[in-house]
Amino acid sequence: MAKLIVDGKEVEVPDHYTLLQACEEAGAEIPRFCYHERLSIAGNCRMCLIEVKGGPPKPQASCAMGVRDLRPGPNGEPPEVMTKSPMVKKAREGVMEFLLINHPLDCPICDQGGECDLQDQAMAYGIDHNRFHENKRAVEDKYIGPLVRTRMTRCIHCTRCVRFTTEVAGISELGLIGRGEDAEITTYLERAMTSELQGNVIDLCPVGALTSKPYQDKARPWELTKTESIDVMDAVGSNIRVDARGKAVMRILPRVNELVNEEWISDKTRFVWDGLDTQRLDRPYVKKGGRLQAASWPDALAAVARQVKKTKADKIGAIAGDLATVEEMYALKKLMTSLGSASLDCREPGSVLDPARGRASYLFNATIDGIEDSDALLIIGANPRLEASVLNTRIRKRFRAPEDYPIGVIGEKADLRYAYQHLGTGPKTLADLVSGKDKFAATLKKAKKPLILIGQSALTRADSEAILALAAQLAVNVGAVSGDWNGFSVLHTAAARVGGLDVGFVPGKGGKATAEIMAGCDLVFLLGADEIDMKAVKGFTVYIGSHGDAGAHRADIILPGSAYTEKSGTYVNTEGRVQIANRAVFAPGEAKEDWAILRALSAELGHKLPFDSLAQLRAQMFGEHPHLALAEEIAAGDASDVKKLADKVGKVKAAPFASTVADFYLTNPIARASKVMAECSSMFAAGMAEAAE
Repeated sequence: MAKLIVDGKEVEVPDHYTLLQACEEAGAEIPRFCYHERLSIAGNCRMCLIEVKGGPPKPQASCAMGVRDLRPGPNGEPPEVMTKSPMVKKAREGVMEFLLINHPLDCPICDQGGECDLQDQAMAYGIDHNRFHENKRAVEDKYIGPLVRTRMTRCIHCTRCVRFTTEVAGISELGLIGRGEDAEITTYLERAMTSELQGNVIDLCPVGALTSKPYQDKARPWELTKTESIDVMDAVGSNIRVDARGKAVMRILPRVNELVNEEWISDKTRFVWDGLDTQRLDRPYVKKGGRLQAASWPDALAAVARQVKKTKADKIGAIAGDLATVEEMYALKKLMTSLGSASLDCREPGSVLDPARGRASYLFNATIDGIEDSDALLIIGANPRLEASVLNTRIRKRFRAPEDYPIGVIGEKADLRYAYQHLGTGPKTLADLVSGKDKFAATLKKAKKPLILIGQSALTRADSEAILALAAQLAVNVGAVSGDWNGFSVLHTAAARVGGLDVGFVPGKGGKATAEIMAGCDLVFLLGADEIDMKAVKGFTVYIGSHGDAGAHRADIILPGSAYTEKSGTYVNTEGRVQIANRAVFAPGEAKEDWAILRALSAELGHKLPFDSLAQLRAQMFGEHPHLALAEEIAAGDASDVKKLADKVGKVKAAPFASTVADFYLTNPIARASKVMAECSSMFAAGMAEAAE
């Protein structure tokens, strides 16, 4: 720790702090444009100037000067720093004047207006006139893809976007070329950016040089109602803010959560909002004469009731989709139980994960934040970059840390944005690691906190039971499951999966699993289940969901539900963290919240569910599953459950692992309804074809 005096106030801070951090610790406000806590220090903008007593007779850039660089006073007094002296005030005014020399007066038409750092700091630290009378320079706008709009004349060359793409996203797609007034940010060849995290440069840009292309000219910040919620595009559970005007969602932005997504979100999370209004189911439909026809709610519920009454209980099944909330899965399970059916499943791909084996058998036990504590990583049957983009940034962050971080991959050889050792493609390599034949096993054993990451492609095969047991054996053998560390970590790809497993939305005694429900049930309830092979569904189908996707096309009766921005619900992310999504807008037309549909249906069936409101439903659910009441907390699994998994033995097949995410941009009904995601998908496919050639 080091002591220093900031504006007459003595503070003690860690000696690795920059002066900017030290000043803020003392309560001083330091303006900045180029400095960002999660990026390397550039020292470009010079807006963070301060005065150091006893130092050089000129202002110092506080972001680029460390506390340990200061010298004590002549009698050993703590170093003194001033942030409000006349020298500092004049220096900041000068810097701001230079920054505004070429900046155009675009505020009335700039999408950054109202939330622009340059506007705010010009008001606080600038002057009311400009002495520059020469012609302003202009810079040609660049095409960098369908997501980010460029107005490069506004650019102040802070290089935040360059550092983000290089350091966090892991691909050098932006750079600064030229010198002096010819300097400009570009993609060099003016090609579209390929990173699935590129939208974050919009938030990082302190001016209006990089803005959201889909959001262009849509709304002003002060017009929007802002709702804190949770993302459901993957199982990471990124914290988001949904901005809406009237009945429409206008944009989605990240919220800071150091334990989950820090302040990043994927492009699918950020830009999928246009799919919320497209291909919506806004009224019930009943199939008559081979065609779906609009119906009233009483008629649709009565039609379902008639079908239920003429179907045997053991021939009724239910499948929950990837975007379902815990509440609606709990309600559907209660309804199915009251009907006498044990055939229900939340595992659309048909994975072997089972809550009966304990919570530790299906959680990302190391936690997302815990990735930074691990010192070796083995990835089995997963592509984190496509399956959990934000989680992948944590792996890259740990990879870039000074300490060595060996990474091994068993599965397809893909660009993960960091270097790794490709060990093999299938279960045989995993078996070699367990037996010690593969040298990487020794690397894992040397590590104090090894992390074993198991992806869904390893868990949705005929031999997945044996693969899961092998992964558990390896975790035990290399010390990944110890007293204070559980590195056995399952990476989920669906937001609903862990919550469904938590409430036991899996086949009961004598019940059927997903594949058996599709082939062997005469009546099938699909709760937003669109990722299954609809041709394999043989029975009468009741679809409860928000979009006209695969499930609605197969359905005999459609009961329109709500999208994730239109209901309050609980989600449990891949690490087991309980999170609450809040309603930002109302569902269109006659669509209802899914739990309310199930409650109304239960009354029509004569098996009325014992709750009349969401609060009553949650109270009952919390009584049966107390850990779901602990929002933003993780009920850790028992490490002994992993050791029990390791005791099982089975035969594995030679077939290689392949990622379950073939197209990052089209993984669910909302994404497939989005025009922006469709454009990104076509560009992604073209890029893959070009790379293959």
